[in-house]
Formats: sequence, structure tokens, C-alpha cells
Amino acid sequence: DLEKEQLKTLKKVVKHFENGLPLKNVAQITKILNLCAEKMNEQEAFTEPLCELIKLFGLPFQKEKSSDEVNYSVEVSQSIAQLGYLMRVPSSQVKIQICKSIVSFYNMELPRKLLSGYQPTSTNYKIQMAEEGLAEALVLSLPLVENQLPEKLWVLKALQHLSTSGRNCRQMVKAQAASRICLYLNGADPSGQLVLRSSDILWNLLENASKEDVVNQLRSLECVQALKEVFLELVTRGFRHCDHQLRNDLLVIVTLLAENPAVAMIESGFAELLIVLATFAEVKLPNPLIKGFKFTYSYEDFEMKKLLFNVIGILSKDPSAAQLLSENHVMPALLFYVKQNQNLGFPGWSAAQYEELQLRAIAVLASVAPVLVDKYLSCQANALLLVFLEGCRGQDPFFGQGNSFHGTGGRGNKLAQMRYSLRVLRSVVALYHDAVSINLCDQGAINQLLDILKYAADKSKEKENTVLLEIQADILFILSVLCENDVHRKELFSCEGTGILIPFFKMDPRKLYSGLGHNCLLLSALDCLWSCVIGCYVAEDGFIEKKGIFLLLDLLALKEKNLCNIILGILVEISDNPKTTLHMSIWRGKRDQTAANLLIQLWRQEELDLGVRRDEDGRIIDIKRPIVTSFQKQQKVIPLPASCPSFAIMEISESIRAKVYSLFCRLGFENLPGLSAKDLVTLAIIQHYIDFKIGEVWSEICAELKEEFRPLSSDERILKIISNVSENTGRTVVALQNEVLERQLHDKIQEGKKTYKEIQATLTQRELINKSWENFLTRTSNYEALKKAKMLQDTLIEASRAKSKIHGGPEHSTDIPKLHTTVSNPLITL
Repeated sequence: DLEKEQLKTLKKVVKHFENGLPLKNVAQITKILNLCAEKMNEQEAFTEPLCELIKLFGLPFQKEKSSDEVNYSVEVSQSIAQLGYLMRVPSSQVKIQICKSIVSFYNMELPRKLLSGYQPTSTNYKIQMAEEGLAEALVLSLPLVENQLPEKLWVLKALQHLSTSGRNCRQMVKAQAASRICLYLNGADPSGQLVLRSSDILWNLLENASKEDVVNQLRSLECVQALKEVFLELVTRGFRHCDHQLRNDLLVIVTLLAENPAVAMIESGFAELLIVLATFAEVKLPNPLIKGFKFTYSYEDFEMKKLLFNVIGILSKDPSAAQLLSENHVMPALLFYVKQNQNLGFPGWSAAQYEELQLRAIAVLASVAPVLVDKYLSCQANALLLVFLEGCRGQDPFFGQGNSFHGTGGRGNKLAQMRYSLRVLRSVVALYHDAVSINLCDQGAINQLLDILKYAADKSKEKENTVLLEIQADILFILSVLCENDVHRKELFSCEGTGILIPFFKMDPRKLYSGLGHNCLLLSALDCLWSCVIGCYVAEDGFIEKKGIFLLLDLLALKEKNLCNIILGILVEISDNPKTTLHMSIWRGKRDQTAANLLIQLWRQEELDLGVRRDEDGRIIDIKRPIVTSFQKQQKVIPLPASCPSFAIMEISESIRAKVYSLFCRLGFENLPGLSAKDLVTLAIIQHYIDFKIGEVWSEICAELKEEFRPLSSDERILKIISNVSENTGRTVVALQNEVLERQLHDKIQEGKKTYKEIQATLTQRELINKSWENFLTRTSNYEALKKAKMLQDTLIEASRAKSKIHGGPEHSTDIPKLHTTVSNPLITL
């Protein structure tokens, strides 16, 4: 009787709250739910009331005040999480009802009648409250419904909705949701909902949670095998449109998995299956792995083809996949697209689709070719690519659509095809494989690449873009590798290449900051100059005659950190040519700057960056270690083997000081024009750079010896002598620097005295002029003063006459007749 009363009471409770639970009563209803769940173990009659109460959670909660949502948030979130724990109740009806109620959170419908004085909570309130452990509890309940398809599908449907939240996804991953769901993929399911919902959940987990954690859960052989079987089933037996879409969704997930080398793609056989599918249309060889597969030209198959090409590109990064790629004819399949005629063999693709597949295939070829070099050469890939490149430059009527990622910048032209073909050549040439280089050069690649480089440079004059800049940079790199260490190839390059290189060094410096890639292009041009010109006298003379040294010094004067080292290296290498030194001496930069002054400025800036100590006049401070950097001072004494370079030696290659010293050894250290006293102070250090560096190395040797051994008295005496020699060199340089500064001070003093005398003479002259002017004004305004001036003038004239008069000579009067001025004769005055 008591149970009957309880059931009757439960019905009343359900009837009372049939339009929704008030927030203040949710916690109480949850307690009743738990009591009912316990009763069910004894009486099945409580199943129906329990389901009716759970159904109430699918209705909108009711609130009296707006603040109720916040005030009852803890109780509500705990109550909703409790629904997940009720999945342990051994009743399919209860489990399905829990999932239905959870799904209704996302498809909320307002009740027909509202409680008096109440209003429904906001639309997303339940969804937010469900983010407190519900998703994790549902994942943990999956083993309970493993063999019950309807319940499993409802749980997956609920998880599918919950996985749209990042917080829920993180909880699900914590409960190993990815691996649990993946292992259930192969369960029997005539409806196909199992794979559909599972793949959607996996997709959401990868998007909303840590991709690394999800991949780690799916990387086991069992999970990959399950994905493979489902994918193969969809490929060979899925004929509906939705099957093709689901197949592609799984392929995206597999692509993300393949990026992790720890995933068992090869061991499971999944990698081979994907490779065979990717080359199915091009190779056309029967394979039992994909028996029953039919390739169509639908949009889904087009998407699958692109995804499969992507997978090949990812697998090519795994060395263990090289054999699979080789055995399954990936190289000839990709080279199938290195042709000018569009849609050859694929009449079902549109022009835009074929172009996208072609560009994607060539892009993947750039990753695969370095892995399969022997296969690349046996397929005559170099010849195909060179012919294809020539067609891209030719007058073929086909023009690119430019409507895909790989087709960027290729609309109305064939620059996209040229760009990716050059990437393939760059990738194989970068291996420095002799067979590849010889094969390319034998087919006239150097002259053809120079023609393409000139074509791209001319196009850039019309309108620059990143595609054209990348094309030019890649060609320059390829030429650098081909011509390096081969004089004959450098001579071939010099015929046209030197003239093509020159415009790159005339680039507007402002373009280096444009962000389009001019900086990379200039570095590639400098690298090409170093590899293709330096070391061949014919090429060097041609470069120097075209004012190449002047252009390099102009670039050096920009003082760009990433350019200085390579430019100085080129100048050092080419300075073996006697014409180089002459051109460096002639060069003048802004404000009549000389090459010597520029090199000294670079030296000072380098020492400033390295933290070398100097006083305000640039003189040496530390005589024992004059050129040591702050980094070297911080290093402790570490005994190294003879084959390992020390810090002092490594510093030579890392800074520009050794290159500046080498150039001054060519230019000389005396009679250099355009140098100030401060420059001469720095030049004294540069002149003794090698002496200081030798002393620095000996200092390291002494420190290492004392760290491990106790030198003999004779050895210690010799080491001390060597140390004194280095210190004496430092003192000599300091004395020379002081002499230069004293001479400068003396010159300044003499210059000051000379200037003072000039100023004094100017002031004296000005005083005389002022006095003369005052006398003149006095004579014009005072008659008595004028008479005195006249008398003095006559006296001086008489005194100046000869004492013995010439007999019969003329008499010259000093008076001017009819003069009516109040001044004396101006001519006589002057």
C-alpha cells in the first residue's frame, strides 16, 4: 500500500510541474529522482514515474525573479549533472528518456501554459548549466550501452549536441571520449546513424578541444584499424550522396591523424589504402584493396581526390612510408598532371577542377620528389618539368582560373603552374644530388631558367606580386645550387646571367619593408652572385664592368643587419680580382662617404652590438683582451677537444669583423681618404685584429691548461711571454690611438689660433674703417677741422715732393679750381 501511495504522489508531482520546474524546486526533484532510481532495483513500477520526472528536465525551467538564474545556478548545474549518473539505472527506457531530455536542451519549446507568477529561463541557460560534468558522465556511460544499439544511438545523439561546446569537449576528452567512440564505429547499424554521429563528435572534439590530446587517444592500432574498416566500407559499398559526404568527413579526420608520426597508419594498412585510392584514376591498375570502388566525377569525389593528395604529402614526411609511395606508383601518378593539355584523360572534370587538381598534384610532388629521387629520375621528371615550364612561358591558349588556394595569382595566366613546378625543382635541387644536377644541366636548364627569370622580372615591372617574387627567388636558388663549385656552369651562366642579376641590386631599399618578399629575393640574388659569379674570372670581370662593386657598396651602406654579412663575404671573395680594390677605392656614397669610412662604421656598430668595451673616443679599455665580446666574457672555461672550435674561433664566423679586416688587407691601412681621427683610432684596432685574435686563442689555451693540468715552469714561462706579447700589442695600439688623438687636438688648437687671428684682423680693419668714417663726418660738419685737415694734407704733400727741383719741369697744383665742396679732394684722400 505504501508503494501505491508513493506512485500516486509521484503522479501528482508530475502533473503539478507539467509546464516546467521552478528553479527553487529543481534540487528537490533531483532527490526524488535518486530515490526512484533506488526503488527501481526492487520495483519496476517506478520506471514510468521516473521517466516522467526526467521528462520534466526537458521542459524550460521557470523563474520568479531574474536573479533566480544566478542564485540557483549551483543547484541546477549539479542536478543536470546528476542526469548523467542516472544512466547507471538498468533500464533502456530511462536511459533513452535521459538522452531525449538532454537533446531537448538544444531544441527548447515553450510550454502551452506558464505557471502563474513565473516566466521561462533564457534559451541558453540549460546549455550553460549542462557544462558541469554531464558530458563526462555520458561518455563514461558508453560501456553500459555497448550492446544496445538504440540506447547507444541516443547517447551519441546527446553527446553530438553537447560537443558543440568547448568546455564539454574538454570534459569528454578527459573521459577518453575519442578512443571510446572510435572503437564503437564498427558496430552493426543498418541505419548508418552510428558512424554519422560518431564522426561528427570526433570532428567537434578535434575542433573544440586539444587536437593533440584527441590524436593521442586515436593513435592506437585498434582505433586506426576501426577507422580504416569504416572508411573502406563507405568507399566500396557507399553509393548514396550522404555516404560520400561521410567518407570525406572521415578522410579529414584521418588527415589530421596522419600528421602525427606516432599514429599507426602504416602498420594498420590504412596508409597503403589511401595511397592506392589517390592514384586509382591515374595509374589504372586493379588492386584488391579497393575492389568494387568506382570513381565518378561528382563534387564529393573531387573533394576526396584533393584530400587524398594532401594525405600523400603528409605521408611523404615519414621516411618509413617511402617504400609504400614507391611501390604504389605515386611518382608517375603525380607526374601525370605535369602536362599542358587540360583534362587529358579526365573529361569529367571542369577546367577549374582539373586546374585545382593539377596544382595540388604538383604541390604534393614537391614533397614526394626528394623522398623518391631515384624514381623521380627514372620517370624523367626533370625533362617533363622543363617542358611544362616552357609551355607556361609560351603562347598556349589555356589560362589559369585562379580560384583556389594553389591558384593564387594565377587567374588569366599560368604563373601558378610555373610557381609550383619551380618548387618541385627547388626541392630536388636542394638535396645537392649530383645525378639530379647533371641531368638538369644536360638538358639546358641553366639557359632555360635564365629565360624564365628574365620573363618573370619583366612581368614584375608591370605589376609586382608575391607569386612573381617567389618565382624569381626560386630560380635564383636553383641556379645557385647548379653553378656552385663548377666553373664551366658559371661560364654558361655569365653569358646572360650577370646582366640579369644587376637590376636586383638596384632595388629600391623601401621595397625591403613591403612584406611582399623583396627581402628574400635580394638575399637569393646575392646568394646567386656568390655561387654563380664568384670564382669565374670571366663572370667576375663582367660583373665588375657593369658597376657591380658600386651596387654592392650601395647596398652595404644601407647597413641592413641581414644583408651586411653576406655582402661583405661576397666582397672578400671577389677581392682576389685586382679590379675590385680599384672600384672600392673609387666608390663614393652619400655625403662623399668612402668605402674605408663605411667599413669602419660597420665595425663600430658590430662592436657595439657585441658589447666590446671602448671609451668615448673609441680607444681600447681592456689591454689584455681588446676585442673580446660580452658573450665570451660570460662563458666559463670549458675544455674542448682539438676538433671542436672554441668560442674565440666561432666568433670569427659569426661576426663581420674578420671580413672587414680582410677587406682592409686589400685596401691597405694607410693613405685612405675620407677618414676622421675617430676613424683612424678604430682603424688601428682593425689593423691588429689578427694579432688580438691570436692572443685571445692563446688566452683560452692557457685557461684550459690551468683547468686540467699544472704547466711546467718552462711552459708557464713561455705562456707568460706569449701573453706579454699580446698585451704589448695592445699597449702599442693604445699609444698609436693616443698619438692620433693628440695630433687631432694639436690640429684643432692650430686651427683655432688661425681662426682667432683672422677674427682679430677683421676686427682691426673694422675699427680703422669706423675711424675713417668718423674723420670724414667731422670734416664735413666742422669747418675748422676741414681747414686743419687741408693744412695737414698740404704739409704731407710738400714733404713728399723731391727736394731738388727739376729745371724747367712743370708745376702741379694740388688745388682743384672752382671746387665747391666742403671736403678735400677725394682722389687725394684715397
